[in-house]
Amino acid sequence: MRAAFLDRDGVINSLIYHHDVGIIDSPFTLKQFRVLPRVPQAIRRLNDLGLAVVIISNQPGIAKRHFDSALLKQFDRKLQAALKRAGARIDATYYCLHHPKAVVKSLRKRCQCRKPGIGLLTQAATDLGLSLEESYMVGDGITDMEAGARAGCRTVFVGAWKCELCQFVHPQGLRPTLVARDLWEASRLIESDLRSGKTQLQSCVEPVRVLLHPSIASCPQGI
Repeated sequence: MRAAFLDRDGVINSLIYHHDVGIIDSPFTLKQFRVLPRVPQAIRRLNDLGLAVVIISNQPGIAKRHFDSALLKQFDRKLQAALKRAGARIDATYYCLHHPKAVVKSLRKRCQCRKPGIGLLTQAATDLGLSLEESYMVGDGITDMEAGARAGCRTVFVGAWKCELCQFVHPQGLRPTLVARDLWEASRLIESDLRSGKTQLQSCVEPVRVLLHPSIASCPQGI
């Protein structure tokens, strides 16, 4: 089975400018968590294409004490509610909670699950029976492109890919397979790419799972 691996912040929901600390980051409150336009419809398209739709996301907010695990669960529930209204679904969610400079000591580590590491991708492939080489990694960051390429996936960059970004990518010169303005356009490009290959896909029938990182067991009810 193939998959569409989706980064979360900046692809599924809006990034937020936090005035108090002067950074653009993931949301720190439930009110700040806003699903981007046409995301539910884009995910529904990916579902209809027979792709497993899997969130692969670095979420160090707990490690940095920006929010707690209860709020992370609320983000997921808010997203699921938006998707349900469009008849869309996420088949599994994998979060890396670690950060090398974490305030929470237990989460302070250099791990293989934090992108550009490929630990979450390989774990998802094992759990769900996915072919990484036939799957897509969709993200708005360099680390998403690096992780996808290292795992052997086709990569889709969401945003404006500028040539000067290539100097920061490892290996240098690495470029995404496809570039899209948003997830809706990415879903259309993936559809065209699949149709050009004339490959019949199986539908994903796996239950929804959420993993915080590869060492934590799945939770069928979500987190």
